Amino acid sequence: MPPRNVPALVRALLLLPLLLLPGRLWAQAPEPGGLLTPSQFLGYPLGSRFTPHAQLLNYVQQVTQHSGGRMRVQSYGSTYEGRPLEVVQVGTPENLARLEEIRRNNLRRAGLETGAVQRQMPAVVWLSYNIHGNEAVSSEAVMEVLYDLANPQNTQVQQWLQNVVVLVDPCVNPDGHERYVQWYNRSRNQQPNASPYAWEHHEPWPGGRYNHYFFDLNRDWAWQTQQESRQRVALYNQWLPQVHADFHEMSVDDPYYFSPAAKPFHEDITAWQRNFQNVIGDYNRKVFDQNNWLYFTRETYDLFYPSYGDTYPSFNGAIGMTYEQGGSGRAGVRVAKSDGDTLTLSQRIAHHHAASLATIQAASDRQPELVREFEKYYTNARTQPRGAYKTFVLSGNAAPGQLRAFTDYLDRQQIQYCYAGRKLSTRAFSYATGKTENVQLQPQDVVVSMYQPKSTLVKVLFEPRPALEDSLTYDITAWALPYSFGLNAYALTQKLDGRARKPATVTGNAAVTDKPYAYVARWSSLQDMKFLSQLLQQRVKVRVAQRAFEAEGQKYQPGTLILTRTGNETLGARFDQIVRAQADSAGVQVQAVRSGFSTSGADLGSGYVRYVSRPNVAVVAGEGVSATAFGEVWHFFEQQLGYPVTVLGADYLRTVPLQKFDVLILPDGNYADIYPEKSLEALKAWVRGGGKLIALEGAAAFLANKKDFLLKTKTADSTAKIQKPYQQLRTYAEAERQQIGERVQGSVYRVQLDTTHPLAFGYGSTYFALVRDTLNYRFLETGGWNVGVLKRDNHAAGFAGRSARRKLTDTFVLGTQDMGRGQIVYLADNPLFRGFWQGGKLLFGNALFFVGQ
Repeated sequence: MPPRNVPALVRALLLLPLLLLPGRLWAQAPEPGGLLTPSQFLGYPLGSRFTPHAQLLNYVQQVTQHSGGRMRVQSYGSTYEGRPLEVVQVGTPENLARLEEIRRNNLRRAGLETGAVQRQMPAVVWLSYNIHGNEAVSSEAVMEVLYDLANPQNTQVQQWLQNVVVLVDPCVNPDGHERYVQWYNRSRNQQPNASPYAWEHHEPWPGGRYNHYFFDLNRDWAWQTQQESRQRVALYNQWLPQVHADFHEMSVDDPYYFSPAAKPFHEDITAWQRNFQNVIGDYNRKVFDQNNWLYFTRETYDLFYPSYGDTYPSFNGAIGMTYEQGGSGRAGVRVAKSDGDTLTLSQRIAHHHAASLATIQAASDRQPELVREFEKYYTNARTQPRGAYKTFVLSGNAAPGQLRAFTDYLDRQQIQYCYAGRKLSTRAFSYATGKTENVQLQPQDVVVSMYQPKSTLVKVLFEPRPALEDSLTYDITAWALPYSFGLNAYALTQKLDGRARKPATVTGNAAVTDKPYAYVARWSSLQDMKFLSQLLQQRVKVRVAQRAFEAEGQKYQPGTLILTRTGNETLGARFDQIVRAQADSAGVQVQAVRSGFSTSGADLGSGYVRYVSRPNVAVVAGEGVSATAFGEVWHFFEQQLGYPVTVLGADYLRTVPLQKFDVLILPDGNYADIYPEKSLEALKAWVRGGGKLIALEGAAAFLANKKDFLLKTKTADSTAKIQKPYQQLRTYAEAERQQIGERVQGSVYRVQLDTTHPLAFGYGSTYFALVRDTLNYRFLETGGWNVGVLKRDNHAAGFAGRSARRKLTDTFVLGTQDMGRGQIVYLADNPLFRGFWQGGKLLFGNALFFVGQ
């Protein structure tokens, strides 16, 4: 372990070898002196300022060194910006000495490891702080929590540790934390100004809430699209704690929130989990009542969407909870509330500190129940799985890369699967049609049984239509993996045991001794897109088939990539090497063909086989653009596609010579200030000159109804008469509930596609979209192409209010418009949302590479 008295960057570099070893543990011998309080160590009173991440880790080490053998620090990875991710393992010296035994015994209780379960073992509590970087009170409060856990004179806490092992993540989102803290410490007055109008209470874009790529890590627990999430959840699944608490902040004027949660509860939150939320709530209520602190429960924060820090642990057998303190990045060190009181950072610290200790105490006092019910949860999961469906089957006919991405995801979740190994005719629910029908299963199909330890998580992630007990919910309401991965799938009510543990052998791209006329590769997944991306960057000339064709006994659909030797002569022998190496790297199958003749369809030299240009791409970021929407595009290019993109700041966009770029992407946002009338005319001139504009969500809405743009909103029916006038008499208390009739909350819809258009290459006649807004658009008129539309009865899953459903009928979703020599691509629904909707990413690739070719 390198010393702490070196600059943070140097220390991070010295730590790198340790971070490359997953799960490395370290603990140092005590230095002269004793355990220091946070204020003693930091040199300023805790709560008087925000602590940089490096200094926070310095204190973590100081506490660990002087904990008397009660703590260890475990590195579990690093952020995109290279900052360490750590958890502190806390227990009695006796329990730390047998920590690995405790961990493995916990997995035996869950049935995820073989061996006899030892009954006299502590419960496991995991506390997560600062997943939203600008909710930075968490990483201040955690220092006081760690001090109490390490302090041998705190006999009450030391008694609790007899019954529990505590895992403390002091900062889940170091990059966002540091973005906020550096800004605040740079912007604050010497004496913090409590006026809510002061500069120090107004974060600049994009704020510190998100990680490096502006993803909300608290929406990423289940999907694990981000590096931090994958590393954290991998460690979490090595422990599977009985209790998980996630510490947050909300608006300045709110008090404090703790469990029990609000409705809707997902139906797979067990009665015992609901009850124990009340138990822990009682422990918190006691200490808050004693201190006369305001709080609320059973409001706002529900337990439905599966990718939060309370729900994901709950579906893995824990008591998952969110704690919310009033404040957030707006609060700074001191802020005046609307009621005239002043909220201080010290007060916020005290509340999170008290809730942390109350949670540990509750788990310690009720340790026997916790471990007993945890074991019962997993026993029932293996032997009496919940729900009507007992088996889920995914078609093995999908693109190899797409199917591998899906099974890799299952592996990360510890979800067991196998392969059918035989043909079978049965009745099953089809995700594609939304009906129960006769289906034919194939030997290569992936079989996921509900009779396994993670069956509750399986049910939650696969269920076609989650049961929603109350439509007032906090997030999206549909997410089934077959829809999100774009895979054909079936749900069976009977148990089906697969007969094969491995899929049918898929051969690689074997070397050939001669030089074929061309290579062809099908187009159907993100992996195919990565293959194209690498070929273009290595200056390989690529063509794309605009029509279906058949060559040498194989049928190929529009979108098939064609790599001819003609046009690539300058690469010489490297042409074959590059194609095969990149195909193997991307996991793509390429087929060598000996002739340019097609037995049906266009020959390889036809005008329907067009070159794919290597676009120079830019994306707009900055004030007015949704930070998360921009981050989804940025992450897609850098971490998923591996293709260069230039980020253009909205503040200097008017000075950029757009002719330097072929494609400009406008993520979701409000573009009124970015593109006033004069700037919008310049943008249209660039498109007419051959540019391609991709407008997503709010950007498409901004262009709608403006001159020269074909996208138009539907007009309201002004002739509609009120048939029942008394229905207009509303009750004020029901206002929120009545508003949901206008909302669609992350529902899955079947979008009808024009598969002859390049924007839909690689898809069938339908695409399952995760619709999150009422896309109230008319079909494009002459000059535009309606590539994806919603017709009638296209709702598949999730909640949509009555009024929203009417608007989502006969509605434009995605399409293109020619403008001069250029094109506009309207993506009214965002296929890159949160990075987890795998089935939509090919649409974005089509817009990028194929539209306008």
